[in-house]
Amino acid sequence: MERQIAKDLLSIKAVFFRPEEPFTWASGIKSPVYCDNRLTLTAPAVRNHVEEGLAALIKEYYPEAEVLMGTATAGIAHAAITAHILDLPMGYVRSGAKDHGRKNRIEGRLEPGQKVVIVEDLISTAGSCVDTCEALREEGAEVLGVVSIFTYGMKKGLERLAAAGLVNHSLTNFDIIAEVAAEEGYIAEADIARLIAFRDDPSDESWIGK
Repeated sequence: MERQIAKDLLSIKAVFFRPEEPFTWASGIKSPVYCDNRLTLTAPAVRNHVEEGLAALIKEYYPEAEVLMGTATAGIAHAAITAHILDLPMGYVRSGAKDHGRKNRIEGRLEPGQKVVIVEDLISTAGSCVDTCEALREEGAEVLGVVSIFTYGMKKGLERLAAAGLVNHSLTNFDIIAEVAAEEGYIAEADIARLIAFRDDPSDESWIGK
C-alpha cells in the first residue's frame, strides 16, 4: 500500500519534488518537496485508494475507535469520507475556538470517555496534530492515535508525537515517495540522498548545492 499511495500522490502532483528549485515554506525553510493532499479529493481513483487505506489502518490499529476527528482544515474531508466507510461518527477540531455562536473548538458531538482517532492529511513537525490531541483530551476524549496520508518522518515531528504519547500510522512516507519518484523518473537517483538530508535536518540547506 505504501508504494501504491506514493505512486498515486506523485501522479496527481499532490507530492511534487523540485530539488533544483526549492520551495520556501512559511517558516522560511527551503524545501525540495511540495505537498498538497487536498488534490486527492479531486482525483476520484486516488481518493478511493486513500480513504480505503485510511479505513484499513483504523481497522488494523484502532479497531475500538468510536469517533474520528479531522484536523482543520485539510483533515476534515478525509475524516468524513473514512467515517462513512467505517460507519462511524466524525467531527473536527478547529485551530482555535470560534469567536461567535457557541464558540466551539470541537465540531460534532463528543462524549467524555469516547475513543477517538485523529485523521490528518500530512505530518511534518506534528504541531497541528498535537494541538488537536490536546483539545480532545481537554474535553475528556481518549485519543487512541493518529492516521495520516503522508509523513515526512522529521525528527521534530517524531519527538512531538512521542512527547504527547501519540502513535501515528501513515499510508506512505517521505522515504518511500523519494524511492518511487526516482524509479518513476520524477527525480534523479542521485537526488534521493539530497532529499533524505533535507528530511533529517530541514534547517541545513547544504543539500541544495549538491
